[in-house]
Amino acid sequence: MKFLIDMPVTPDAGPHLRAAGHDAIHAVDLGLARSSDDELLTVARREERVIITADLDYPRLIALQQADRPGIILFRGGAYSDREMLALLDRVLARAFTLGLSRAWSLGASGRAQSQLDDHSPAFPSFAAAIVSSPSRT
Repeated sequence: MKFLIDMPVTPDAGPHLRAAGHDAIHAVDLGLARSSDDELLTVARREERVIITADLDYPRLIALQQADRPGIILFRGGAYSDREMLALLDRVLARAFTLGLSRAWSLGASGRAQSQLDDHSPAFPSFAAAIVSSPSRT
């Protein structure tokens, strides 16, 4: 799977995801550290990447644009250590790969993963949003 990692997410996510066989790049590595959310959305769409972010503006922007792409993995619920963020990312991706990439995943405060079916291409789900929060956070 292809990922574009946004600025609020640890730069360690890129090497971590690449080690797991994904095509992942951080906004810093693309020279997009100071780019707007709209610019990152454009890059993600063009390169067919899922955005990994902690920025709550992305779902709103995609909805306002009436767009169906890109997919998003959204960390919410406060500050995460790099280790926590990588562990939660692994948890969401492990569940998504077990049951198929065409599902959108949400990992809520209970720690229980829930999915929503998406009938679009498994390589690039149509506006799939995984909302991730630690079981200890609300």
